[in-house]
Amino acid sequence: MQEQWRVYGKKADFKGISEQFDIDQVTARIIRNREIKEPEDIRLYLRGTLADCDPPFLMKGMEETVEILGRKISGRKAIRVVGDYDVDGICATYILLQALGRLGADVDCDIPDRIRDGYGINVRLIDQAAADGIDTLLTCDNGIAAKSQIAHAKDLGMTVLVTDHHEVPFEEEGAGEKREVLPPADVVVNPHRSGCKYPFKLLCGAAIAYKLAQALYETWGIPKEELSPFVETAALATVCDVMLLRGENRILVKEGLKRMADSQILGLRTLIEANGLNAEALGCYHLGFILGPCLNAGGRLDTAKKSLALLLSEKKSEAEKLAWELKELNDKRKDMTAESVKAAIYNIEETGIKKDDVYVVFLPECHESLAGIVAGKIREKYNHPVFVITRAASGLKGSGRSIGPYSMYEHLVRCQEYLTAFGGHPMAAGLSLPEENLEAFRKALNRDSGLSEEDFVRQVWIDVPMPFAYVTEELLSEFRLLEPFGNGNEKPLFAQKGLLVRQKSIVGKNKNVLKFLLSDGAGLNMEGIMFQNVQETDRLVREGDRISVTYYPEIHEYMGRRTLQVQILSCQLGNRLEAERRALEGRMAIEGRPVIEERK
Repeated sequence: MQEQWRVYGKKADFKGISEQFDIDQVTARIIRNREIKEPEDIRLYLRGTLADCDPPFLMKGMEETVEILGRKISGRKAIRVVGDYDVDGICATYILLQALGRLGADVDCDIPDRIRDGYGINVRLIDQAAADGIDTLLTCDNGIAAKSQIAHAKDLGMTVLVTDHHEVPFEEEGAGEKREVLPPADVVVNPHRSGCKYPFKLLCGAAIAYKLAQALYETWGIPKEELSPFVETAALATVCDVMLLRGENRILVKEGLKRMADSQILGLRTLIEANGLNAEALGCYHLGFILGPCLNAGGRLDTAKKSLALLLSEKKSEAEKLAWELKELNDKRKDMTAESVKAAIYNIEETGIKKDDVYVVFLPECHESLAGIVAGKIREKYNHPVFVITRAASGLKGSGRSIGPYSMYEHLVRCQEYLTAFGGHPMAAGLSLPEENLEAFRKALNRDSGLSEEDFVRQVWIDVPMPFAYVTEELLSEFRLLEPFGNGNEKPLFAQKGLLVRQKSIVGKNKNVLKFLLSDGAGLNMEGIMFQNVQETDRLVREGDRISVTYYPEIHEYMGRRTLQVQILSCQLGNRLEAERRALEGRMAIEGRPVIEERK
């Protein structure tokens, strides 16, 4: 895959920011690169707390939802929370079950089965609720696109309250106008609704459930300290649903990680232990790539209710049993995923798909629950939008993962004539379609993709071209203020050119780490390690070569000894990369390509 290195060239009074907030100018540059400009925004970024988040009643429909739930609780009406089978839906269900139970509600829940039901609330769940005497359905992380299903629930006489964060369906009208299409629920709470005054629109489903719990507790006079477990689960869901770590999301995740160090949720503590993690050193990586996948494994290969049961468990023995079962399911899921990724790559390389802008990969034998994971891995490899389509009980099902310039949801709207169901975000989507429509769907997506060759070149944005001499333990300690890192608040990336490779070796139990001893030409040696493209880089780079690298500095601890080292993310041989740094702009050009303009 092609890769372009670019250096941010954003302007600001870095010296003034450094002095005002008592931070290094390098840190000030990184913050500015994340589009944090105003002094109050910088304060919130560095030191924001939950008290800085907006009040829940600013959200359209929140007041009516709280009022209706109050009447239902006092009238002892049966309420059923209907969640979803991914981490976001599971965490949202947990929050609303616990919150309503704390208020004395007659409440239970249901979660659709991924294979039998598909995504979100459906007629089977609604009919079951009616048979069970349920008065009120409360959705979380789903419902915004369930127009006909909710109409069915209303026909059966049920009250329906929708809380969701997915894009609001729309119909295109003349002159490019869009008209919202809302389900006929009694109330719809979704910050994406037109006219919603809640300032931050990018909350996940569990975060909206947390805001509803906050509104309920405030109304009932319950101490806000009791919301703490909901902050943990909202943080977990925010990371696992790959929401942007900006504004309120970043505060939620930062505060949630703090609370997980001594979690009030027995099941979460047990899952952390089962995976051998240090609860006091958790970061977004552990949430998104270890704990979250374990919870997701229930909904993928068994039932999401098992994951919910773990979060709700009150006995250590039960929690341990569930945690280990979910970990084993996730291990099995990893093996199945690897096989499907291998098949997808073969499909792309050996057919005409590779010439397409949007990859539609048909893997009939792939477990349908793994389609999204496989799509994500293929997107990472090729930097193209990817839909992975599998054969299901009734027709085909698929999941997609996108790249920045391509809104999946909007393009699915334009191709909906080929689909039986669809929904999602700009960056991810799900769909169903008849098998006979597959090829027509692929062609329609690629007829009007709006993408160019430049969109498929991975852009690597360097925060600061920083010499190794500037790397200190004090600076690394300060970088902790920038955490948590994740989507929209990426880990800072630095670059150094013209480094001499003094030593090089492959190390590690599985021989999957490339270790360097690098010299900067001014007498400073630095150890570097590399975990990606190890075999290829080892083949291309020799001792005595000059290389340019992108890196992140870190502290290596071994037998009580602390040393500075750098983790190398990518490198280029000196004879293939000519880097030129300009003091203010920091412009880097790659030989054989035009000079690249900075991002202003």
